[in-house]
Amino acid sequence: MSALTEPWRISTTGVSIALRVTPRGGRDGVDGIEQLSDGRSVLKVRVRAVADGGEANRAVLALLAKSLRVPKASVSLVSGATARLKQVAIEGDPARLVQALRELAPVKSTDKGN
Repeated sequence: MSALTEPWRISTTGVSIALRVTPRGGRDGVDGIEQLSDGRSVLKVRVRAVADGGEANRAVLALLAKSLRVPKASVSLVSGATARLKQVAIEGDPARLVQALRELAPVKSTDKGN
């Protein structure tokens, strides 16, 4: 199957998202979903902030909060504080968050039915 899987998991309090972050990426934005060499899917995010003193992490959390229309306090870094690959938890209605994520970064599929 060549379609990418979604890099987020639903939990009782919201969603958990696997990210690959590019600091000093020239702009703040979500670049879609990418499959890593080990088969895992990640949401590609780039921020203008540098990876120094947590600046890029704060920028990523703020970008996700704004993009998903949730308070900044609802977005937290779970793991990967000093790595490109990170896990982020977002609190809120899981169904609404998943819908917003799908609109933000649609999974590319070989299905031409839509």
